[in-house]
Amino acid sequence: MSQAIDEPGYEVLQKLGESIEIRRYPAYVVAEVLIAGSADEAGNQAFPILAGYIFGKNKGERKFAMTAPVTQTSAPAKFAMTAPVTQSAADGGTLVRFVLPTGVTLSSAPEPIDERVKLREVVGHTLAAIRYSGFWSKANDADHLEQLHAALRDAKLTWVGEPVLARYNAPWTPWFLRRNELWLNLP
Repeated sequence: MSQAIDEPGYEVLQKLGESIEIRRYPAYVVAEVLIAGSADEAGNQAFPILAGYIFGKNKGERKFAMTAPVTQTSAPAKFAMTAPVTQSAADGGTLVRFVLPTGVTLSSAPEPIDERVKLREVVGHTLAAIRYSGFWSKANDADHLEQLHAALRDAKLTWVGEPVLARYNAPWTPWFLRRNELWLNLP
């Protein structure tokens, strides 16, 4: 990821080994879309919808620079558009989010033209994150999620909700240069 790409700032509260951090994020704004069906295809289906919004398909035709990460998480089966950031899948589908640039607020963000795009403020929160590189695969993600679970259990920390998959690079980035993270929200 280029340092020129904007991403939400955070404070590292604690490190658990080399690749796991406990972080506190301030509030930030996202554009999100709920995709029904397979989590495997959710990113591909959501990307053109969300990219359309940030590249000017909004009231005012305002364009934003690309930011990171793009996140995915399972949506609850009874999904309310006032619920939780991010990729994984459950009966409720997969919620895919683009983080909007620093300084954009709900009141300053242009209204989406595509009604599938929703804007939301993600309130300040604390999470555990594991950083890793490699291909975007179920096996790679599952391996790192288990490492994160084990580290949190060892530290006697509990988590809530579904894991969030955070991707920081374009799909054409070589696998060994990719920055991937899995997040678990902490109470």
